[in-house]
Amino acid sequence: MLDGLPLIDVHLHAARIPTLKPAWRQWAHDFGGAGVMERVYDPTGTVDPARFSAYLADEGVDIALLLTEHSPKATGIQPAEDVLPLVAHDPRRVKWIANVNPHLHHPIDEEVQRQLALGAVALKIHPVHGGFAANDRELYPAYAVCQDAGVPVVVHCGTSTFPGSSNKYADPVLLDDVLRDFPRLDLALAHGGRGWWYDAAAFMALSRDRVWIELSGLPPSRLRAYYARHDWARLTRRMIFGTDWPGVPGIAANARAVARLCPDEETAALVLAGNAARVYHLKPER
Repeated sequence: MLDGLPLIDVHLHAARIPTLKPAWRQWAHDFGGAGVMERVYDPTGTVDPARFSAYLADEGVDIALLLTEHSPKATGIQPAEDVLPLVAHDPRRVKWIANVNPHLHHPIDEEVQRQLALGAVALKIHPVHGGFAANDRELYPAYAVCQDAGVPVVVHCGTSTFPGSSNKYADPVLLDDVLRDFPRLDLALAHGGRGWWYDAAAFMALSRDRVWIELSGLPPSRLRAYYARHDWARLTRRMIFGTDWPGVPGIAANARAVARLCPDEETAALVLAGNAARVYHLKPER
């Protein structure tokens, strides 16, 4: 709980440092809070489960969703097996999101099913780092698995400065085909159209019941400017809180800043936890 409200952070990267490229480490150093990495990482570059859980509790996080990623061209490999010890240590608070890359996984539907069987609560697609379009038909079997299982899909929808990224694949219009062909699939737009797609992402979230703006990597102080062309009161009710940890000064600080931007406490509760609980099928303690 944070200031009396449940808090769910749907976007954290608790990756092992040895599996990542130097650019990821520099990103975490440049944008992360002072001393946070040292607080939770052990000398081998692996997140310590007990220290990580204590950190989340101190930040008021009821549930944290850890991202995995298979993007050897951009950031490196963050496999499911690396986050499972963190989940096992604190299964009530720590959960994880699967990831597939059509260039690496085949048959892709079987890999999604394998990761869901290991306990993943959602699937993340990273077109920008992976070098593929979100409407690539090779991904359709993965979307079909998620739709049938009632599992949401998170799609990176924003620019990335990591070497090896392909920002042309961040355009949310590419998801129009997916929304048409999988009408019962919930989609969270990670980074909310960061770069030059804020309007497109907002329009999609306001016009589609199953599309959500996920706030990871977006400074709260800039949100009103990013979405200035849209009805703020309506749009905030379509938002889901996420930080992109460790590339954030602090989870609690970001959450409080986002809550202050909401038109009322009911909306703040939706953004900080309610929407995530609905979309990801989570049950934070009250």
